[in-house]
Amino acid sequence: MRLATFLVALLLGLMLPRAEAHEMTMAEMEVREVSAGDFFWQWTASGNVPASDELSVTWPADCTAKDNVLHCGETGLKGEIRINGIGARYSAAILRLHWRDGGSRAFTLTSRQPVARVYGAADDRRDAWEVATSYVTLGVEHILSGLDHLLFVIGLLFLVGFRRQLVVTITAFTVAHSLTLALSALGWLTLRPPPVEATIALSIMLVAGEALHTEQTLSRRWPALVAFLFGLMHGLGFAGALAEIGLPQQHFLVALLTFNVGVEIGQLLVVGSAFVLYRLLARTGRFDWLRTPALYGIGALAGYWTIARTLAIFS
Repeated sequence: MRLATFLVALLLGLMLPRAEAHEMTMAEMEVREVSAGDFFWQWTASGNVPASDELSVTWPADCTAKDNVLHCGETGLKGEIRINGIGARYSAAILRLHWRDGGSRAFTLTSRQPVARVYGAADDRRDAWEVATSYVTLGVEHILSGLDHLLFVIGLLFLVGFRRQLVVTITAFTVAHSLTLALSALGWLTLRPPPVEATIALSIMLVAGEALHTEQTLSRRWPALVAFLFGLMHGLGFAGALAEIGLPQQHFLVALLTFNVGVEIGQLLVVGSAFVLYRLLARTGRFDWLRTPALYGIGALAGYWTIARTLAIFS
């Protein structure tokens, strides 16, 4: 398929309404106050393996847990709630607290920040730094676990090479996915994830195909433009993951910004690692020998994803 035709299809896909998006391995717990100082808790969402098999909870010292009931007495639910085991099967856990007065709180816990500090009510006293460190970690974990996003970046490296033009190309990709991530998180852009995911797979296949030949196509003349256009779609994939995690109302902008910063840190780690590997292979003369098989492998995997995700649109 020619690039111009593909871009038209991309824009048409953007006009379709919204459904589910990029998936992360998340667990979710709900804690609800049923009487003064007494709470009922349960895991309400998890992956294929029940969260209770992988995760455990350490409650505040003044609380006593028996089965799924938590007794905290007159002091109420105050102190630290720790979820143990995050980072193995589950990349994060969402803790939702509901009080009898109608107040509620939500915490996103990660392996680096597995503790939520609770003050007995819905008042959010987490400082911006605590939120920032949590969402930076989530951003890094998401980009490093998102194989499709990584393969697109690697495809761009093969297409452009480690030249000055690469800085402009990666910057264009960053600006584009940051834009659609923000628009989606703010609720200003709502699109169907199945076409988004299918188009992300198509973008990988196209970039791999363009990198295989040396003709002066639009991708080779203007790689930054191609990276920007496809970056818009990849940003919607990031937004799907962020929607599953949730954003704290008190520090909405901090969480949104730092999640994106985490994505960029992960992306830079990939580019840096790829550069080191490239230098090592170039010295031994193996890079040119491995380049073509690697691109065919990336293209074949992207082709499989494209078929599977396209079928998911109609399922």
